Amino acid sequence: MNKKNSVIFIVLFLLILVSVWVYRSKSKLSTVDEDSRNFRVKDTASITKIFIADKAGDQAVVERTSKGWVVNQKYPCRAEAILNLLEVIKNVEVKMAVPNSMKKNVIKFMATNALKVEIYSGDEKIKQYYVGHETDDSESSYMLLTNLDEDKNYDSPYACFIPGFKGFLLPRYIAKETEWRDRVVMNFSPPQIKQINVIYPQTPDSSFSIDVMDAKFFKLKDNKAKELAFDEVKMRQYLVYFQNISYENLISGRNKKLQDSLLKVKPFVSIQIVGQDFKTKVFDFYRKAFTGDVNPELGVKYPYDPDRLFLNFDDKKEWALIQYFVFGKLLIGPNYFSPKITVKK
Repeated sequence: MNKKNSVIFIVLFLLILVSVWVYRSKSKLSTVDEDSRNFRVKDTASITKIFIADKAGDQAVVERTSKGWVVNQKYPCRAEAILNLLEVIKNVEVKMAVPNSMKKNVIKFMATNALKVEIYSGDEKIKQYYVGHETDDSESSYMLLTNLDEDKNYDSPYACFIPGFKGFLLPRYIAKETEWRDRVVMNFSPPQIKQINVIYPQTPDSSFSIDVMDAKFFKLKDNKAKELAFDEVKMRQYLVYFQNISYENLISGRNKKLQDSLLKVKPFVSIQIVGQDFKTKVFDFYRKAFTGDVNPELGVKYPYDPDRLFLNFDDKKEWALIQYFVFGKLLIGPNYFSPKITVKK
């Protein structure tokens, strides 16, 4: 082999080495890039636990149990909240990479404001990422994935979205326990009830009680335990009203001064439900001050809020804001059950 051929051979060999190096480097970068945008968990049926935490110290662990999803091993979760969360976990996609000019600021903002999300299948953590603020168009949210093998975050955040959904994703990831809780506060079917006592402390004549003897036999009594005649259809309907009754917002612990002041006065009505197990659950209703001057339509000045009131329940541990529209059908007097008067012709 002459000198010229040797030079050509060396040059070709070096070109081949450089080409192999470039190809491998591109492949490696492509793999890293693909891994860093893999937020989805397609098989949501395999998910057993989801941990969500915010920078304010709120934490929610929602777990799949034989009785449904439970938050922090305490309360049943709202069905729609779980469905919304699982939908985003299954369908989230990268809309676009964050431009290099914005990357530093996005990561800095996420470091102080993003939610941390951990997803488990059994005892194995299968995904971890951070969900940050919305993009300028409010149609996606910034997200940053963690490399679980190396236990560190990838370098690049992405703007992520759900195809076909307009809106940002952060509200679907809930860290506050109270916002996960099922809002149903009363859910008693007639076979579960032994007795209902409706007590009006300020107007005792409006108080009454119902004894549920069985599915077809009831007794209505006034506040002096005197039996009253009643319309059976109205009675059955009233008992059904105690199913799936929900509060509007849980306010426990948010305004201790308000709660303490309410406890110093008698509730305007109290409902006591005695179950077939002889355990009693008490629901105390308190008026809410009217914050407006007059009703804009009727020009009437109300002594209290005509739309909402406060509810104290769960052995006086919990407080909620409720609507008359939802609970008003329970807050009646014994005259509601009066039988129809038949007029002889």
